[in-house]
Amino acid sequence: MNSSSKKELFSILFIPFTFLILMWAVKIIEMNFKISFVQFGVFPQTASGLKGILFSPFIHRDFTHLINNSYPILILGGMLFAFYKKIAPQLLAWLFFISGFWLWIIGRPSFHIGASGIIYALASFLFVSGIIRKNPRLSAVSMVIIFLYGSMIWGVLPTKEGVSWEGHLAGMMAGIIVALFYKNEGPERKKYQWEIEEELEKERGENTEININYFYKEDD
Repeated sequence: MNSSSKKELFSILFIPFTFLILMWAVKIIEMNFKISFVQFGVFPQTASGLKGILFSPFIHRDFTHLINNSYPILILGGMLFAFYKKIAPQLLAWLFFISGFWLWIIGRPSFHIGASGIIYALASFLFVSGIIRKNPRLSAVSMVIIFLYGSMIWGVLPTKEGVSWEGHLAGMMAGIIVALFYKNEGPERKKYQWEIEEELEKERGENTEININYFYKEDD
């Protein structure tokens, strides 16, 4: 791997990896000092629970919960920064805060913790964006997401006790809305030669029509 490739990989994974380090650091601190940060989770519809919008994605119930959320953050976060290089930070910020705020609105009266809301937001954003932009590379990403995380759709339903399905639902809806809002920004679809020729032909036809109309106006 040459230096430019290493630099690109670093730029793609820097923020997702930093996010991952913070998640693990919080759990290690909890374990070492035998404390819990659950009270910093989202507690819906309370003023004190608003702080959880900022802190809850970094807090996890146990190491199993943490591990299950670690690799999707790295994979999906990497995909976001690989395909949306310039606007990826602002996309992540919107996904982060919108999913957390909606969880605060619709959640049950309990502390909600974990990065699964962000994971659902990333997955739904990448999937919907790949579909509506008709970009072959993003469409391929969408297929990968379906293959890897297709069963996530059931996570937005109250099927498991103790699981914040509201956080999953809030994340999924945040991803869809952000994808629609940014539908005209991001990687452009590569145009094929026949599409370019069709556009040129259409422009020639429009120019010819304008010239004819101008000719008739001169005659008048």
